[in-house]
Amino acid sequence: MTQSPAVRTFGRSGPVRIGERAARTLVSELARINDPKAALLVGATPESAVLAAAIEALLPGDTLTLVPADSTSSAALREHVTAQGRWVADRVRVVDTLAEAEPAAVVVAGEPLTGTADETRAAVEGLTKYLADGAVLSVATTATPGRTAGAAAELDRQGALYGVGVDLVLRNTPPLRVYRLRYTPADAASAARLAPAYRPSSVPLTRGMHIDSNGVAAAGIALGLAAVARATRPKSKLWLLPALAAAPVAAFFRDPERDVPEDPSAVVASADGRVLSVQRLHDERFGEGEWLRIAVFLSVLDVHVNRAPVAGKVVDYFVADGGFANAMKPAAEHNVAAYTVLDTARGTVVVAQRTGLIARRIVQRAPIGALLARGERFGLIRFGSRTDVYLPADAAEPLVGPGDKVVGGASVIARWR
Repeated sequence: MTQSPAVRTFGRSGPVRIGERAARTLVSELARINDPKAALLVGATPESAVLAAAIEALLPGDTLTLVPADSTSSAALREHVTAQGRWVADRVRVVDTLAEAEPAAVVVAGEPLTGTADETRAAVEGLTKYLADGAVLSVATTATPGRTAGAAAELDRQGALYGVGVDLVLRNTPPLRVYRLRYTPADAASAARLAPAYRPSSVPLTRGMHIDSNGVAAAGIALGLAAVARATRPKSKLWLLPALAAAPVAAFFRDPERDVPEDPSAVVASADGRVLSVQRLHDERFGEGEWLRIAVFLSVLDVHVNRAPVAGKVVDYFVADGGFANAMKPAAEHNVAAYTVLDTARGTVVVAQRTGLIARRIVQRAPIGALLARGERFGLIRFGSRTDVYLPADAAEPLVGPGDKVVGGASVIARWR
């Protein structure tokens, strides 16, 4: 069987294993679309974790087309699909070559790209021909330097131009970087039909509690400092300080699962904390007209993962310079802040991640062009801080007041009129 050049570049540097966690990351865009859709998986094998994850993500109205990898035959793939039962066999179709496939809402490369920059570019171009309008291409390459430097450089370039998300999956051998690329604009209204995306940046502790990767790194640094202190000064007890700090530092970055309200008129809190103010104001940076701003203060004991208050498309992101005043004080209006601007079916919505007295680092993971579901994680602020949500004043009615305690992604802070 002769494959297209877009498929032959996979695995050029030798086999690369894709584990369950990386597979779920690759098919995350398929899993989050609630509407009936068509998906295309290129480079499938019967034993592939990506194929298993794609089948698991299928909903009753979905279809999935499979293009076999070089290492397998279409007959073997059809036999595997048939063995999964009637429900799967009715929704999954196997073709002999990529040329037989139809355009899809999600296209997934089932094997990492490991060729040169030119080979990777050719592979991506070959797959983009099968993207429907607003569709997403999900591809991966190894995150280790050296043998796949060409592929990584080309995907970084593609990501800078067309990326709507990138995830580093460390719990894979070797570690992988997964890119989600969109080459034609997506309708902002389609975000309302999405579920929050799967995020491998959070490390699961229990079924309902995760730790953000920033917390894992911070705890690792603390334990490393403890090990160095004990090795260099074995008679001192100073090593206990960073060792004991590791657990609370990791706990600061806890990332619990949340039940997001299904009411389409609900606006949810962007962060855990206490409402500081609810006011109407003008801000020409976001457009003419009056805005309803709901400001929430996050203490060091609150969860600091930030979530989208509404479903929408990221159309702008900028950082305003400033100071680091106490987030509860009026002077915090002039603190360093990162603004994520969303285009929604109800108008423009803005989320401001504002630093505080202790907070000095803002993490924002939603690039321009990304679609965010209501309640979806998009970033975090390290240590005490404040999060402001700006809504069109004439289109939204506030449901909270100063002093109210809110839970990010779960508490309804306003409702669309």
